Formats: sequence, C-alpha cells, structure tokens
Amino acid sequence: MQKKEFVVFGLGRFGRSVAETLAQSGCEVLVVDDDDDKIKEIADIVTYAVKAKITDKATLASLGISNFDGAIIAMSEDLEASILATILVKELGIPYVLAKAQTELHGKILKKVGADLVVFPEKEMGIHIANNLIMDNFFDAVELSSTCSLMEMDPMDSWIGHSLKEVNIRSKYKVNVIGIRRDDELDITPDVDKPIHKDEAMILIGKNDALNKLRAQKSKETEK
Repeated sequence: MQKKEFVVFGLGRFGRSVAETLAQSGCEVLVVDDDDDKIKEIADIVTYAVKAKITDKATLASLGISNFDGAIIAMSEDLEASILATILVKELGIPYVLAKAQTELHGKILKKVGADLVVFPEKEMGIHIANNLIMDNFFDAVELSSTCSLMEMDPMDSWIGHSLKEVNIRSKYKVNVIGIRRDDELDITPDVDKPIHKDEAMILIGKNDALNKLRAQKSKETEK
C-alpha cells in the first residue's frame, strides 16, 4: 500500500504538530517554511524540509507537490499568505486542502478560494478546555466532533439499584451507554438486566447538548 503524501506550509505550533503526527503515522511529509531554524529543527523528523517562500508558485511547482494527497495551510497570522497559498496549491492540483484560520471571516474567504476544510485550532481547544472545566462531574470529555462527545459520569442517584433496561437512558436522556467502569476494569458489554451500583461510572456517548443537560441534572443532584 502506497504511503500517503502531505505537504505542510508553515511551522508554527500547529503546523509542526500536524507534520510530526503525520510523519509518525507513516506518511510522506514535506514541510515548507521560510524560517531556516524551523526547517533545521524538523528536518530529521519529516521526509523533506524545504526553506522557501510559501507564496512563490514557481517554487511550489518545482517541489512536485501536484501529486500529493493533501496540503495543510498551517500559517494563519499572515492572512494574505494563507489565502494565496490555498489558491496556489489548488491550482497545482492538490485534491484536499486543510487550512487554519484566525477568524470567521478569514475562514469564509479560505473556503471560497478552495479550502476543503477550515479549522480554528485555538478556538476549538478553548471550547474543549471550557467544556472540561464546566463538566465537573465528568472525569474527562473526548470530543468526537463539534457536536458529539464521549464522556464518563457517575450514575444518577435515581439509577442506582435499577438496571440499564429499567432506566432506559437512551430513550429518556438521548445518550447511549457504551460501557461501565468498575475500579480499573471497563465492561464494554454491560448486562442490561444487572443493577447499577453507586461505585460504577457510566461511559456515555451522545450529542453535546444532551450530555450537558444530563450533566446539569447531576450537578443539581450533587448540590442537594
């Protein structure tokens, strides 16, 4: 199976993280940045590291990136450069372009000029951190998408002593129980007829609004 090939433009924290992760996953990775020090720092990690001006079409064409599977436009501080780079890689024939944006307007422009996916890493990380802070009854929250998460929660008092079938969590709360943790053991096929115990933790998956409503109910119960 042929390795996938990606080119990453810009070696800020986001760009470097993406490049390193792709490389560690076995992909062929070319990075392009005009900072000589950044290029030297990552040269031994990725397949190719090239110091070049990201908005120079002739230079980009000479790198042979037209056959790559995807491009990551990781610099967003220079709006003009990120927009122009997005246009250029699309013109060179790269089928999939992911671009980092600073603002909603920046993101809309990137979409209009050809970006297949626009991400807001700082904003998304901020939302993730904030959700973890407010969900104090959850030990962790794993965002599966912008609308769906995987979470762990102590059982509601009203669930204790009743079975999953009796509580009917899916129907009543619009979330699914995909496992139950007891001490250090995780049961991913819990018996629906077995009573729920106080010292167990429920592994839940669902839409964020449904999980938040359930979290709010648990918070009120804890405060009593």
